[in-house]
Amino acid sequence: MTNSPYLLKPASVQSIMLRVLAALLPGIAAYVWFFGAAILVQIALATVAALAAEALILKLRDKPVMLFLTDGSALVTAWLIALSLPPLVPWWLTVLAVAIAIIVAKHLYGGLGQNPFNPAMVAFALMIVAYPQLMSHWPLPGAATFTQQWQMIFHALAPETLDALTSATPLDALRTALHTQGTTASVASVLAGNGNIGQFAGRGWEWVAGGYLLGGLWMLQQRIITWHLPAAFLATLFALSGAASLADGAHHAGPLFHLFGGGAMLAAFFIITDPVSAATTPKGKLIFAAGIALITWIIRSFGAYPDGIAFGVLLMNIAVPLIDMYTQPAVFGHKKEDMPHE
Repeated sequence: MTNSPYLLKPASVQSIMLRVLAALLPGIAAYVWFFGAAILVQIALATVAALAAEALILKLRDKPVMLFLTDGSALVTAWLIALSLPPLVPWWLTVLAVAIAIIVAKHLYGGLGQNPFNPAMVAFALMIVAYPQLMSHWPLPGAATFTQQWQMIFHALAPETLDALTSATPLDALRTALHTQGTTASVASVLAGNGNIGQFAGRGWEWVAGGYLLGGLWMLQQRIITWHLPAAFLATLFALSGAASLADGAHHAGPLFHLFGGGAMLAAFFIITDPVSAATTPKGKLIFAAGIALITWIIRSFGAYPDGIAFGVLLMNIAVPLIDMYTQPAVFGHKKEDMPHE
């Protein structure tokens, strides 16, 4: 046996954030392999914008710039925004989204540890509401060269060429077909007629989601996150989509399509696990994540947007104080009924 004391040194914010960034690398590698290096350009743009916005606000708030600038939190927010947005959006949209996340959703509430809403999801929700057309330009696997992708990002490509090299995500294509074609369309016919469908979700996107899953499992092994949030989110989304598919398979996609066809894996391990805006108690985490999954599935199945993760996260962020208040574990030595609710 080793000698006492058996005390673990608490991990620093910088250490945790750097490991989160490392966990994103398998998904990013799959992203680049299937869809080109445009995502690296967006990550670079988001990184520079985040550091600039963070430094500016810290200076205005008379806070130590280098201390907070090097903790890695702004980088995690920037990378999550870049990975959530289509990689072919104009450069200014990425910069605007990051600036909103850092300045409005983070620092106007007091900075790191004070924001009640997930900054990356605030930015994404505003962008998809304000610029729905630009947010629909997703790349086709291997369709564009890096030069063409660079031109798309910096407005140097003709609109007709842009339309030829991009498409809707599988989630969006399925939702649009089912809503516009009515009873004549079915999940099977829509997916069979879509050349961008892979084994069970979007071609290439399955592997990107698998990369996020791999990185998420590594974070669980490193004890950066706990199992409650990703397990509850994925299990609830699987159960809801599975039950709907069994009840009406013609109009509801199966669970694997929902888990690997959109941002579910990125959300499960990297977005809803935000320690600041998520629920903190074990039971509360289960409720919080299940609620996000429920809202996500409802919006995907019946809503006007192809994915509902951002809206689910923000709506459940509002409920976090109530969830935490009613799921506090009993204090050791006290009966649960004796615990105050205030």
